[in-house]
Amino acid sequence: MYSILSTISQWISEPLTHFLQHYQHSALVMAVLLGLLGALAPCQLTGNISAITFYGNRTLQMKGNWQEILCFILGKVVVFSGLGLLAWLFGQSFETKMTLYFPMFRKALGPLMVVTGLVLLGLFQLNFLQRLSALFPSVVKEGKVGSFLMGASFSIAFCPTMFVLFFAWLMPLVASASYGLLLPSIFGIATSMPLLVMLLLIYLLDAKRLVLRASMKVGRVIQIVAGLLLIFIGITDTITYWRI
Repeated sequence: MYSILSTISQWISEPLTHFLQHYQHSALVMAVLLGLLGALAPCQLTGNISAITFYGNRTLQMKGNWQEILCFILGKVVVFSGLGLLAWLFGQSFETKMTLYFPMFRKALGPLMVVTGLVLLGLFQLNFLQRLSALFPSVVKEGKVGSFLMGASFSIAFCPTMFVLFFAWLMPLVASASYGLLLPSIFGIATSMPLLVMLLLIYLLDAKRLVLRASMKVGRVIQIVAGLLLIFIGITDTITYWRI
């Protein structure tokens, strides 16, 4: 399964790779292109698909969630910026140690997607979360914080392709450019571009369908479809990264 995703990723990203070679002396353009390539890496590809499914579902159910989407992207930017800063400060020893933890984060995403899909379908009740949430301040319960944490968790889930793009390609640019510390943030934003484009299309198409937005039944159908998609993506992701 991983080889299939890698083949698809390579086929889509090949034009960007050639384009990348022409701008290898421009750190800013390189950071953007590396981020776009990162969005097509197998680990980020499944993450972006699940994010599109999740936020696309909420957009069609008349929930103004653009602030949550921005928080999702901010979570990615903060993680990539933090990793870039640590790698810049501590060098190769940091990169070596982090490789021990990325596989664990990556393996956890698939089961989490499955659980999220089951919750959307109403087949799995997280009653303990209601009791647990009472222990946290109200600001932590808001969708913005949850979106931020989701973006952060997706960013931590590195795969070999993403690791090479970030540490082998981007970090030398961070060390050599005068504005190098800004490049990981730009990289993080670029990894979210496919998500933004797809959600913008969903929003624009939905704006022309007032009847669809007014129907709660349609919203329920969308939620069911979103749940099924997340379960399918989660199972595929689990099979891929657990080598089942």
